[in-house]
This record gives sequence, structure tokens and C-alpha cells, in this order.
Amino acid sequence: MKKPLMTLFAAAVIGSASLIPYHAQAAAVDTTIAAALSDLSEAGSYRSAIEGLIKLNVLSGYEDGTLRPNRELSGAEIAKIAVTAFGLQPKPDGAPLPSDIAESDWYASYVQAFLHNGLKLGTNDKFTPAAQVTQQDLVSIVATSLTKKPAIVQQWVTDYTPGKAVTRGEAAQLIWKSIPYLPSANAEVTSVKALNPVTLEVTFSAPLTAADVNLDQAKKNFTFDNDMMLLNVPQLKTGAVSTYIVPVTVQAPGKTYTMSYKGKTAGTFEAVTNKIPTGTARQVTSDTFEIDTLLEDGTADYGYVVEGYYGSRNGQELTLDENNSANGKTYAIISSLRDKSVTITPEGGQPIEAKYVPFTQATDGRQAPKYRLPAGETLKPGVTYTVSSDWSTIAEPTFKAESVAPLAIQSATAINETSVEIVLNADPQDELFALRSVTLTAEDGTAVTAMYKFQSRKGAAGTFDLTNGAKLAPNMTYKVMASGDWASADQVTVTTK
Repeated sequence: MKKPLMTLFAAAVIGSASLIPYHAQAAAVDTTIAAALSDLSEAGSYRSAIEGLIKLNVLSGYEDGTLRPNRELSGAEIAKIAVTAFGLQPKPDGAPLPSDIAESDWYASYVQAFLHNGLKLGTNDKFTPAAQVTQQDLVSIVATSLTKKPAIVQQWVTDYTPGKAVTRGEAAQLIWKSIPYLPSANAEVTSVKALNPVTLEVTFSAPLTAADVNLDQAKKNFTFDNDMMLLNVPQLKTGAVSTYIVPVTVQAPGKTYTMSYKGKTAGTFEAVTNKIPTGTARQVTSDTFEIDTLLEDGTADYGYVVEGYYGSRNGQELTLDENNSANGKTYAIISSLRDKSVTITPEGGQPIEAKYVPFTQATDGRQAPKYRLPAGETLKPGVTYTVSSDWSTIAEPTFKAESVAPLAIQSATAINETSVEIVLNADPQDELFALRSVTLTAEDGTAVTAMYKFQSRKGAAGTFDLTNGAKLAPNMTYKVMASGDWASADQVTVTTK
């Protein structure tokens, strides 16, 4: 007896030895395939997604000519769907098949590619191909495939319920929505726009791969004329498919810049003069000050509007539209302040360059980046200082310096032979440990230096790593002192084992 068209189609797809990415497949699969599905009318709101995936060879029907869109999805089925939709390939050094999968199973090659690419289903050494796939499973699979946080993908699911079983139609809808978000090494720039003197907004034809936004590689990919440089990692805007916030060096007024991407001219833009509005400058320590900004005033740190920091801003995250507006308000975006500086001038004195303190933009729940004077310089009590910037306008730029007591080291503990934990008598808030170091002097007078490890602070405690390959000697007591005047230490010691 002649087999139905869908049987032949399914066999062709399942039996294919090569797993071809969706974008390399023929875009126009015979439309009679979809027409042959006797129950496609039951797909309801999922129909367009199902038809789209059929055309991409991602979905196929059963031998009886049905698609069963309301049937619960199995592990074997999601392996085939995910591998085909996202163009996943097995790896030569990947793990063997799980114990409950035979090489002769129609889904074996899909399960292998599925697992080799970090996707998970089942427990221990079993895959459980007949098991029901839950919404949590599906979200995790999509998030891993797209290199996104699960919290981002959860927003694409209506009434997300982690333990709820997923139907084939529901899976089709999420997979179809996900395909445009698949990173591509061949992405090309479609537009370049300067938002402010230190921030570009660059849109691509597809999302960038993790390799292409690695800082070292990104600096090679993004190049400019007129001495402009990329300063930090391009960050995908929350809610955008392929639009990135790109931090650059300060634009020179009147200049026209050309940007190239991977050696190809990508676009030109004129320098803008709309400086970023910031708030009040105030002293923090004897050599550090901050300049705050407020979301309510329409200035957003990039950490609030990019996917990389989504879920870490205490519910204050923003999803901006193409005009960088949300809830009726348009925002100025402060991109990464890495390698940025401002000028601080004492009354009657000479200007001083103060450099941004890394990781202080918004880590204490406030948009209040810190700036530090050069080593050995301090703010003189009673002197009035005025802060200025070539990339921001400061609403209240002047403050009078006061005498500020240094932080106080309370205790120190050896973590291992190359790291110590330093605990202050109070939580300093934010990253005030940043760029600070301590000196550890042994009983025989030998001294080593340990530098704060960025973002290691937990409350009043921070990790300090020994520099220049130094190691702590065993069974030795070291006296701990701050390197410089940033902290005091009264008979603080650390003893190694």
C-alpha cells in the first residue's frame, strides 16, 4: 500500500544523516505537505508557527498524516525540533548516547547533537525519550541554544508555568519566535547611530555570537577612524533582536566618523553634542567621589536596559523601544564607563583627571559611578571642588571636601596560598575595594602584595589575590596593612596552615 505523503516526508527528515541549519535549508518545502495534514485546522493560534516550521523542515507529521498540535511533546520530539531549528551538530569528542537510547532509534542522532550542545533533558545517564517536556524544559532548551537567560525566554511564554507539560503547538510557537534570535557569525551592520558622545546604538541583521562580543575579538571587529575606539563589550538591548549598545571613546565635536565591522565599512555618523545629564557630585572617601544619576530624571545606566544585566537590578529593568522610550519617558543611556574620566578642579587650583573606578556604575542599587584621584592625591578638607566632563552635564558639580575616616580592616583569613579574605568593620557599599591592595608582611620581613579581585565583595568582605605570582608560605603569620591610606588596620594578622 502506498504510504501517505507525510510518512515519506517524515522518513526523509528523520533519516537524514546530515543535520542542516534552518537557514541553509530550502526555504520553500512543497506546500502540499502542510495541506496533507488532516488536523492542521486544530492548531488554532499556533498554525502560522507550525506552517513556518514545516517549511523549514523542523516539524513533520505522523505516519497517519496528522500533526497532533495539541498532543504533549516528548523528549525525542524536542530533540529533533531543537537540533533542526537551531542547526546543532554532534561533536567528535562528545559523550556517548545515554543508556536508554539505541543507535538504531530514529531520534538517536538528534539526541546526540542535542546533548553535545549543552542541552539537557532526563536525569543521570538516561534521556527518557518518551517523557513529557515541561515549559521549564523548553525554556531552558531555547535559552541555552540562544545563549540567553531563561528569564528572558520566559517572557515569550504566555502564562509561564514551569511544571506544565508542553504541547506540540505550544512548542512550535516558542521555537518559531526564537529563530530570529539565533546568533550568526555572518551578521552584518544595518544601522549605526550615536546616542550621546560616548554611546553608539548599532543594529545588525542577526544577533552576534558570544565569540564576536568577547572584548578582545570585539575590539578587532569594531574599528573606527579619527582615533575612536571601542571601550567595552557591546551589549544587546533588552527586548531587541539584534540592536546593541556600544561604548566608545568620547566623540570630538564636528567630526564625522566611519565605523567598520570585520573589515567592512558599516556606516558613518556625525559626532553628537547632547551630553548625558547627570546629577550631584559628592565626596565618598579621601580620594574618591561619585556623580549620581536618577532613572526618574530620564538617565539610565546601560545595566538597566541590556540583557546581560537583566534580573539584577531589583525590578527596575527597562525594556526600551526603538526610540529608547518606556512608559512614556525617553531615556539617555550611559554606556560602560570603562576607561572614562572626569576633571575635578579645586578652587584656585589646577584641574586634576579622576578616573572611573571599575564596577561602580550601579552595583549598590544606585546609579552613582565613582571616580578616584591619581595615586597619592587626596581631597583637601575645606576646599571646594568643581567636577566637569566632556561627555556629561552635571547638575550639581560642586562640593566642599571634608575629613573622611579611612575604612577599617577588622580581620583577614587565608583562603589559599594565593588569596586572602579581607573583612572591614562595616559594609563599604558598592565597589570601594576596587583597585585597592594590602601588604602582607611575614615574621622574617618578607612582604607580598594582594590586590582586590573585582566583584568579589560580599558585604564587608572582599577577596584579595596575591600579585606577581607570589604565594603565602605555610605555617606563617603575616601582618596585614593597607597599601596607602584607604584603610586602617590595628594589629590585623593572617596565619597560614
